[in-house]
Amino acid sequence: MYKLLTVLIICFTLPCMAQSELPSVKIKALSGKEVAFNTLLAQGDTATIVSFWATWCLPCITELETINDDLPGLKKATPFKFLAISVDDARTTAKVRSFAAGKGWDFDFYTDANGDLKRALNINDIPYVMIIKKGIIVYQHTGYVPGNEEELYDKLKSL
Repeated sequence: MYKLLTVLIICFTLPCMAQSELPSVKIKALSGKEVAFNTLLAQGDTATIVSFWATWCLPCITELETINDDLPGLKKATPFKFLAISVDDARTTAKVRSFAAGKGWDFDFYTDANGDLKRALNINDIPYVMIIKKGIIVYQHTGYVPGNEEELYDKLKSL
């Protein structure tokens, strides 16, 4: 019985431990260059905010517009890196560059057209925002209603 219990504990805890590292899944910059997600994250004490969005997602667009408006003041108070990762499919990925440029958003944009990163991080719905610091996801949130950005900012400031 003891051996069975030990085997079960090992079988269930090893997969959990393996998921603690961020995936090195390749995503594309708007230039078309492929990069590993885990290499884009800020180093040291600087946090990275990652927003998963799509051009057809109205709450995503509202959230990114709000964050863009608050970005200059927020970066003065707390240095951080911001990545916007579009999950538009292969048909609509071509719109991402012009869409973002038309909005005047000042973010680093990437695309995950096949959804590989989204799957690797077990993200089901968008908008999805996370804060990563020192390789660890310290905050995550799905969906958007006005005011959610304040929770995001408070968490960022508390790191």
